[in-house]
Amino acid sequence: MPDNEIEVPKELREFMLDGAEETILGQKNGAVKQYRYGNLHIREYNDKFLVHSDIVDPRKDPIGHLVKDAPEVLVGLACAIFGGSYIANKFLDKKSKPTLTNKMISSIIAGYLGYNTTKQIKNYLE
Repeated sequence: MPDNEIEVPKELREFMLDGAEETILGQKNGAVKQYRYGNLHIREYNDKFLVHSDIVDPRKDPIGHLVKDAPEVLVGLACAIFGGSYIANKFLDKKSKPTLTNKMISSIIAGYLGYNTTKQIKNYLE
């Protein structure tokens, strides 16, 4: 759990803010449901709620949210697009043109590595 999240055990208090909207925006991280209330992101689990505040509400500014709150997603996408193509063209199947399968696999690997590395750096800095 990142340092900026507050855990509210359900045994202590079952709560939900009036006006909170169930959403698909955000990483569920194993949650049963997730909600948005302004800049609050609330994840509901079977035994607890995890709550944190985002800098930018993704419902109002999705790109700003990715830049400020979830840069690992942008880095992962950039690595998938540029890194995957580079790997496929430079290193795979040098005797013939890289196949679509080779490009997709290298893009998935590059995207995952970029996303995961950035996420770990972000968690370390929090």
